Amino acid sequence: MWNLLRGKQFQGIKFVRQYPIDKYIVDFACRSRKLIIEIDGGQHNENKNIAYDNERTKFLESLGYKIIRFWNNDIDQNIEGVYQKLLEFVKE
Repeated sequence: MWNLLRGKQFQGIKFVRQYPIDKYIVDFACRSRKLIIEIDGGQHNENKNIAYDNERTKFLESLGYKIIRFWNNDIDQNIEGVYQKLLEFVKE
């Protein structure tokens, strides 16, 4: 995923990875557009993690961030689809 996002290769938008925002560290962030990309593994389907992710999302959204999430298997098996979805998301 980082190969797709790094160095302004993605539509001229600069992303950073493992970016701290308050008490959280997000996977990828575009600070200028307040966009966060999260990559989730299977543990994010567990009830305790769903609740934590919801709380975290509400907090980050309260700061004005937009969040888009992808599953690990989408990154591994369908990176072109992920790329297309990101293109649509940043055009909005």
